[in-house]
Amino acid sequence: MTDPILSLKERLGGRSIYLIGMMGSGKTSTGRPLAKRLGYGFVDADAVIEQVANCTIPEIFERDGEEGFRLIESQVLNAISQRHSLVVATGGGVVTKPENWGQLHSGIVVWLDVDRLQLIERLRGDATQRPLLQQPDPEAALDALLLQRRPLYDEADLTVVIQDETPDDVADGILQLLPTLIKDPSQQRER
Repeated sequence: MTDPILSLKERLGGRSIYLIGMMGSGKTSTGRPLAKRLGYGFVDADAVIEQVANCTIPEIFERDGEEGFRLIESQVLNAISQRHSLVVATGGGVVTKPENWGQLHSGIVVWLDVDRLQLIERLRGDATQRPLLQQPDPEAALDALLLQRRPLYDEADLTVVIQDETPDDVADGILQLLPTLIKDPSQQRER
């Protein structure tokens, strides 16, 4: 019997997997076990942005504004997309720049869809400073972002709705769903 992960890896052919979704959706915490199971490398795009800029994301927002941050984010995504066999945890707003979709679609795009109330709960318990939520009413800011981004996230190749699953369970769920997107070469008939 063939190993399903090995078969999936062969079918992926080195295509990277890009995890998209709102801040707090679990892209990084899901990406690590997913990469490990696939034998892929893992890249946290926000961490790469901080390395390239030599400062934190809140500092980039303060210094360059959101537009400046998005420019760096696009450059980093372009560099990451030149590599293969990666699971990439993207920033929540990567989908807002149309030019980023070319890089995202060089691989398989998976939307980690977490409901609004669960996002609020997760973000309250998270020490990460979120520049776009530094508002008098963070919940209203989150609602505005959800309204803007949900239709963009919906462009993903695969949507995984997350309830209370652990990141490991979400990674396993993605592994079960990926084969539905990729044809198995051994199952294709010659014409």
